[in-house]
Amino acid sequence: MTAVLQARGLGKRYRRRWALSECTLAIPAGRVVGLVGPNGAGKTTLLHLAVGLLSPSAGAIEVLGGQPDSDPRHLGRVGFVAQETPTYSALTVADHLRLGAHLNPGWDSQLAGSRIEQLGLDPAQRAGKLSGGQRAQLALTLAIAKRPELLLLDEPVASLDPLARREFLQGLMEVVAEHGVSVVLSSHLVADLERVCDHLVILVASRVRLAGDVDDLLASHHLLIGPRRDLATLPDNQQVISARHTDRQSTLFIRTDAPILDPSWTVEQVSLEDIVLAYMSQAAGTRPGRGPGLGVQR
Repeated sequence: MTAVLQARGLGKRYRRRWALSECTLAIPAGRVVGLVGPNGAGKTTLLHLAVGLLSPSAGAIEVLGGQPDSDPRHLGRVGFVAQETPTYSALTVADHLRLGAHLNPGWDSQLAGSRIEQLGLDPAQRAGKLSGGQRAQLALTLAIAKRPELLLLDEPVASLDPLARREFLQGLMEVVAEHGVSVVLSSHLVADLERVCDHLVILVASRVRLAGDVDDLLASHHLLIGPRRDLATLPDNQQVISARHTDRQSTLFIRTDAPILDPSWTVEQVSLEDIVLAYMSQAAGTRPGRGPGLGVQR
């Protein structure tokens, strides 16, 4: 597997607080990766480390086989759209394209111009007069016209209305299909990620809790409902992510690659959102139990 982003024991500390801790991760090439987690989990910190805006306090990170801040030419291979989808309000759309061409040796003027035309943006319009969705599309155009191999997006659709979000994600998938760029998309909106992502990374409390291909994760996670069960009696190959019990019934969210043979369980399929919420809740579990980080509710 070729990794476009690889972290080993990566950490970033601000005084006494670790914003990212013991992050070991390999993101495969050619994927659209969803990066999810609660506020303060370390998502933005990870992306800022990946583009060289921050330096690690511990461990190491490689992006496209090199150090993020080692060479400006290396940074030219990475596109980045920050959370605020930053643009210069006093500059026109055309000014932004000229600035992009000046700063990026690999700038594709034809791609930038055709995308602005396709979006219906007026080149003479100042960015400060554009809608939120239009500014996000302009920022995405600036990121992809440098022809990156890896595109990092930090919650670019968080403040957009549903229609603008859909249009942004459609434009993103067109870029992926046409140019084969690898993408890491940070978002709280799991429904959006379900439509576009084929790989998932969950960050909780500054650590990676889960990473893998979406199809594999959906196939290996299950909801079991049945008579109340002592967790110690479960097979060793069933990792309990969360558990709820009543006097007579247990409801378990588990991970296993083995078939579930116990006929007393009703087995239900889970969604990507179910998986994300289970691991986010796991970190805030009310008490420890069987399996790593188990949260048990009664």
